[in-house]
Amino acid sequence: MPKRTGIVKDERYLRHSTGFAHPESPERLGAIYEMLDHPSMSGKFTEIEPRMATHKEIESIHNPDYVEFIAGTAGKQCVYLDPDTATSPETYETAKLAVGGVCNAIDSVIEGKVDNAFALVRPPGHHAEKDTAAGFCVFNNIAIGAMHAISKFKLQRVLIVDWDLHHGNGTQHSFYGDQRVLYFSTHQYPYYPGTGSLAECGRGEGENYTINVPLSVGAGDAVFVKIFRRILQPVALKFKPELVLLSAGFDTYYQDPLGGMRVTPDGFAAMTRVLLNIADACCQGRFVAVLEGGYHLSGLAKSIKAVLREMLDETHISEERLALIENEVEAGAGQSTVDKVIARITPYWKIS
Repeated sequence: MPKRTGIVKDERYLRHSTGFAHPESPERLGAIYEMLDHPSMSGKFTEIEPRMATHKEIESIHNPDYVEFIAGTAGKQCVYLDPDTATSPETYETAKLAVGGVCNAIDSVIEGKVDNAFALVRPPGHHAEKDTAAGFCVFNNIAIGAMHAISKFKLQRVLIVDWDLHHGNGTQHSFYGDQRVLYFSTHQYPYYPGTGSLAECGRGEGENYTINVPLSVGAGDAVFVKIFRRILQPVALKFKPELVLLSAGFDTYYQDPLGGMRVTPDGFAAMTRVLLNIADACCQGRFVAVLEGGYHLSGLAKSIKAVLREMLDETHISEERLALIENEVEAGAGQSTVDKVIARITPYWKIS
């Protein structure tokens, strides 16, 4: 029986302008929305209406002064928040709509209106820190979404997985001392933003609830599936999340102009299947993906299509197929990184 998959999409997300020739352009969503309108995909999804997030919701992660500063950019032609991140007159409203879209997607999944959901929103969020914008990100959509789930539904364990090419520094720092949120990231390292080393594992009550898997250039489907099956899956099954969230960046796509990884649409589908299996085992399938990076337009659309088809259960990847992908031989296959991460976390998570 097909899954009920919700999507958040809205033409207003195209109103945030990043400037001439900027990679995080409205055309990214344009390509995705065009794919969704194709006869092969249209009519398959439950549309989830976004809303404007409140300042109180945004301030669960960000300083009030920072939120007011972003509000002050409304109507202004251009304000540079960092060298890579600028606002346009409608950025503030669009960023609030991105947060609200993620919160509504989470509500729809937890309340059982849909089985899973993908929030196709912009601007992205995982680099946004408590009091600063960074790396194309204004408000940290997924971190605010996790706090929304914790406060509204009294959840005690939320898993955030981040497969974006770039480490989600803002998300990591939001929950670095908080064991209610397990943050798991695969990313190209060393690379922007410079965080995400193996040694960064949380502090205080949150120690061992941050797991970073820093990867060298060139990792492809087999490496990522191996990491998801040998590290993430056993840890997640011990953590027992009540909600699985994904920072879904597609800049690890093999032709992405900003990246150096080699993931294909099939690889993204396989990683999604591991996450769906975790959600099925732990939390009635509650899974919400949130768009982050990905700058090769046709590759972005193809990869998201593969993820959505897996979420719909149209292309249910079997355990046997996952094992085959995992065991494909790749040059520089990342086994030493896998071994180092397992050695680092095993004393706490006891997965080996």
